[in-house]
Amino acid sequence: MAAPTSDMVADLKAKYVAAGQDQVFAFWDKLDSSEKASLYSQLSKFDPSSLNPIIQKAINPPPEASSAAATLEPLPESATASILDSAKSDIDGWYDSGLALIGANKVAVVLMAGGQGTRLGSSAPKGCFDIGLPSSKSLFQIQGERIRKVEDLASKKAGSKVVVPWYVMTSGPTRGPTESFFEENGYFGLEKSNVTIFEQGVLPCITFDGKILLESKSKVAVAPDGNGGIYQALVNSGVLADMKTRGIEHIHAYCVDNCLVKVADPVFIGFSASKKVDIATKVVRKRNATESVGLILSKNGKPDVVEYSEINKETSEAEDPKQPGVLKFRAANIVNHYYSIGFLESIPVWAPKLPHHVAKKKIPHANPETGETVKTTTPNGIKLEQFVFDCFPMLSLDQFACMEVKREDEFSPLKNARGAGEDDPDTSKKDIMGQGQRWCEAAGATISSPEGVEVSPLTSYGGEGLEKLSGKTISGTKLTDSGLQ
Repeated sequence: MAAPTSDMVADLKAKYVAAGQDQVFAFWDKLDSSEKASLYSQLSKFDPSSLNPIIQKAINPPPEASSAAATLEPLPESATASILDSAKSDIDGWYDSGLALIGANKVAVVLMAGGQGTRLGSSAPKGCFDIGLPSSKSLFQIQGERIRKVEDLASKKAGSKVVVPWYVMTSGPTRGPTESFFEENGYFGLEKSNVTIFEQGVLPCITFDGKILLESKSKVAVAPDGNGGIYQALVNSGVLADMKTRGIEHIHAYCVDNCLVKVADPVFIGFSASKKVDIATKVVRKRNATESVGLILSKNGKPDVVEYSEINKETSEAEDPKQPGVLKFRAANIVNHYYSIGFLESIPVWAPKLPHHVAKKKIPHANPETGETVKTTTPNGIKLEQFVFDCFPMLSLDQFACMEVKREDEFSPLKNARGAGEDDPDTSKKDIMGQGQRWCEAAGATISSPEGVEVSPLTSYGGEGLEKLSGKTISGTKLTDSGLQ
């Protein structure tokens, strides 16, 4: 990396001086040529004049009516459906139409996989994690094989080759390891040309009074821009352009940590497309009034996500007048979304308007006197992040839809280290094995293993195709096309 000329440095420094952020050059004269080149390259990627308004708005947000004072209502019935109580004919219709769209090569999948498995005791990307299944499959492999299976189901219906392109969004620290993991595992049987690994953006970390932090003498402290960074990343990485080239019209986006996610779910695609909406989202039913989950609802006449802490006790405990004993506000957010291609094409119009949220963190930073990196034990700065649902209120209610699905079939997040008893590798494994057991028993099999059965995604996507098990006793714990193991 060539060192910048003195004129180049002067021009860049003038921009940071004008923005009151010239502290990033505090150690410039003490850097060697390679360090100067590295810092110059990093600073050149940011526009300090546009960063300042973002920083100030995040630190001093404009006053907003609290959710307690807002008008909150469930989404209109016309925009919702529930797998729990929909007619089988409706579900079958959505499945058939969704599978037809997949068969026409009009569906793509975007995976948000920027997180590391730090809380799981691993430094690898979370998608590489083995939750302890008999097959030892990683989350990435489980999801890749579900794509292969849905491609197979759709190709049999369409009578031609089907491709569901997989776009995997990483963060800076996880991109290299993710690329290596996919390469080492042969892209889990998918064609390399149909898997795109791209990177979300980063933003500088700042002090509590809005100054950009240095991590060392020659490096700005940065952090990924949150899962809401997906929108700008789709544009900047060329992913959106690739979708357009392929003729994609419907996009399914989800988070890597959900081992039960139905990737490119035909039912969800068919439902969303039938509603002709820009965004649809899957939810699970809130367990009880005190469960700490964000809720998808109508806030002041717009679709939105409201956190549990923002809702008062009376509202959280309110019952649905049409269903006694069922909560009025029960649509728990699981970050599982559908987008129309038209909406994603409009990203450049609305993405600059998305808010940035403040996360107070312990950020390694350069000692202002020596430049040596200091690791603090208490929060000393702010990471700025965007949320993927921040764009929901930009839509009218008729552009948004919501599908309630069964938690036990579609949502089991991996967030905690083994032994936590909730949302950990053990519960993830249990949920996959339990689902497999339900599928096999529904096909007429008897299960003797107390652990349940792991059904390979290549054997069954959603419980279909298991008729040959009728009348059989299953004593193994792993079911593949080649039989029980």
